[in-house]
Formats: sequence, structure tokens, C-alpha cells
Amino acid sequence: MSRGRLIAWSSLVGIIAVLNYAARFTSSSSTSSNAHNDVYSYSTFAGGLIVYVFWLGIVLWIAAGSWGLLALRRPLSVPRAVGYAAAAVVAIYVIEAIVSVIPLPESPGKEQGLAPTHWEPSHAGAFAANVVLYAVVAPIVEELTFRGLGQSLLQFIGRWPSIIVVGISFGLAHGLVEALLVLVPFGIALAWVRDRTTSVYPGMVVHALFNGVALAAAVLT
Repeated sequence: MSRGRLIAWSSLVGIIAVLNYAARFTSSSSTSSNAHNDVYSYSTFAGGLIVYVFWLGIVLWIAAGSWGLLALRRPLSVPRAVGYAAAAVVAIYVIEAIVSVIPLPESPGKEQGLAPTHWEPSHAGAFAANVVLYAVVAPIVEELTFRGLGQSLLQFIGRWPSIIVVGISFGLAHGLVEALLVLVPFGIALAWVRDRTTSVYPGMVVHALFNGVALAAAVLT
């Protein structure tokens, strides 16, 4: 049963990665430029919500009957969970600062294409909807997929190997290149938090804050 679940999870992550890389390398430069302002479109929210609901459905189907695999449990110690989450946030921003000074063809933030290039007050409603999509829906689904189901299924290979594999899988699933320098450490940091707390909730909070701050910073600076 566990082998079947692992194959199903690996197939899901592999398909997501292939689709995202295909989109990454087939999109034109003009399309990539416009993508930065897709957060001002309700169609982005609707399309993204459909994808995440379908994605979540598959994750729940894989975990069916063994809901403990999702790690939806209270952290062993809430104060310690807060400390681990804070340490992960600091580590992530330190890595992001280091990566920012590396001469790359395209910065990780621009490559991902989520941060808008400017603020458009007339599209505030659509922006708010997409903030919910990327700072609430996405963290929940992605954390359940990687730090929940994936990390549980990979525990047989050992603590640190599973943490690293989950981090790499998380990075690759985004279908990006330069951004892997941030996404993989980000995924590893969240997997470490999940390992130390035995819960997926702290990672969801960190993930949500990271995405929310990125979007807010893009329109405020």
C-alpha cells in the first residue's frame, strides 16, 4: 500500500514539474513579461483555484484511509514550533540575500513571475483574490503535498535524506531554473520544520507569510 502511494505521489510531482518546465521553456518573452501582472486578473485566480482544487483532490485520494500521512496534527510544542519557524524564516531570507548578489540571467523573483511590476488601484479586487490564492490556497495545498504526504511517504529512506528529497522535489515542481537556488533551500527549511514539529501547520504559516510578504513588497516598493 505504501509503495503504491509513493509511486502515485512521485507521479503527481513529476507531472507537475514536467508541465511547469514545459510552460517555462515554451513561453515567449512578451508572455513572460505580462505574467508579472497576472495577479491583477480574476481569470488568474479562477484558473489557479481550479488547478489547486484538482491537485488537492489527488493528494487526498493518495492519502485516503491514512490521513496521518498529511501531518495535520498539533505541533509537539507550540513555543518550539514558533522558534523553528522563525529560524527557517531567517535562513530563507539570508539565502535569498546571498542569491540576490549572484549574477544570474534572470533573478529568481522575476523568473517566477508572481510579483507585479507596479500597483494598479483599479484592479485591487483581483489582486486581493490572487493574494488569497498564492498566500493561502497555494501554501496549504503545497505543504500537504510535500511536507505532509511526501515527507511521510519518504521517511523510510531516513530523516535527512527525506528532508532533502522533499526540498528538491518542491523546487523542481515549480518548473524554474534560477529560482531553484531559493526554492530548494526553502523546501528543505520547511521540511526541517515539519520534521522537528511533526506537524505541517508551521510550514503552512511560514509559506503563507513568505508568499504574502513577496506580493506586498512588490506593490509597496
